[in-house]
Amino acid sequence: MSEWLSREEALERLKVRPQTLYAYVSRGRIGMRPDQADPRRSQYRADDIAALATRRARGRSPSAIAESAIAWGEPSIVTTISTVAHGHLIYRGKDAVVLSGRDTLEETAAILWALPHPPVFATPADVKGQSGQSAAFTRLALAASEGRPSLGRSAASLYADAAQAVGVLAGTLGATPGPDPVHCRLARGWSVETKAAEAIRRALVLLADHELNASTFAARVAASTGAPLAACLLAGLATLSGPRHGGAGEAVLQLAEDAARHGADTALGRWLDHERPLPSFGHPLYPDGDARAAALLADIDLDDTLRSLQDAVLAATGARPNIDFALAAMTRNFGLPRDAPFRLFALGRGIGWAAHAVEQVTSGGLIRPRARYEGPVAEQLAEWD
Repeated sequence: MSEWLSREEALERLKVRPQTLYAYVSRGRIGMRPDQADPRRSQYRADDIAALATRRARGRSPSAIAESAIAWGEPSIVTTISTVAHGHLIYRGKDAVVLSGRDTLEETAAILWALPHPPVFATPADVKGQSGQSAAFTRLALAASEGRPSLGRSAASLYADAAQAVGVLAGTLGATPGPDPVHCRLARGWSVETKAAEAIRRALVLLADHELNASTFAARVAASTGAPLAACLLAGLATLSGPRHGGAGEAVLQLAEDAARHGADTALGRWLDHERPLPSFGHPLYPDGDARAAALLADIDLDDTLRSLQDAVLAATGARPNIDFALAAMTRNFGLPRDAPFRLFALGRGIGWAAHAVEQVTSGGLIRPRARYEGPVAEQLAEWD
């Protein structure tokens, strides 16, 4: 029988930080299960840790280290904006869950953008009537084509551009024009009541940033070339559109509909039998549960379908709901638009994209990694050697 270690024991044997341990788990290199004595905690397979510790002791080539850093590896870009530490999402030293209990997206932007006052995300009048993912791409692309290059400009000037781009994004995703905070305008645009507006506010704050995720990295790459701020947000939006990022909310809605028709266990079994990644459950940075999801779900009454699905996944895999599941639960509970999880993700994360873009521009560095070529070698290369 396999021996299982606590998180503290695993960290001690590997001599690594928690983020690295979670990365090994996400890549399937270390087995993980809920602690039978306390399901809120996790245990890690000792045999996997011993084998990994042995390989690490032998050393690794620079190319292997660089390759592993791309997928849930150690941070390769220095930032002061946000991080995940000990299961908590931190915005410039402040707990995002605590902020979500009271702050608006504008107030959160002031923190992440290091501004003295919250910005205003004004929606242009001509955006009215255009709503949805297609409109967001179209209008943001137009703003990008007309935007000023970001290189050599002050942070204040760049954030003024960012606020305009976020205002465009808010309008295309359903927010009505006006001076109110975007969560109120979004609630009006979606014709939902006060309780839903509060859930939208909390969700936007919790989605505002998440250190160096895929869409944020794309925004930083664009910023490193000196692209306009709207273009940086467009790069983030394009990356978010993938099913393994911002599309997870739609996937779990499909899974829930399947569970309503056939039962949670059957739906889950069919999903796993097709070897598809299970959407909206588990997260490498939150092995003990996504704190963002817990904060959102605390004020949402799960329907019978989602509750049975949550229980079935926990029993079968030990994985707990993540933020995508919580967004899907919001959508079903409050009757939000079908693509509300994507819209909320895009609008909230636009704040983080802008923060990272400005940080990247002001750092002055170009993000340009090298590729490790493994294709056929031309004859000339042999001669040059």
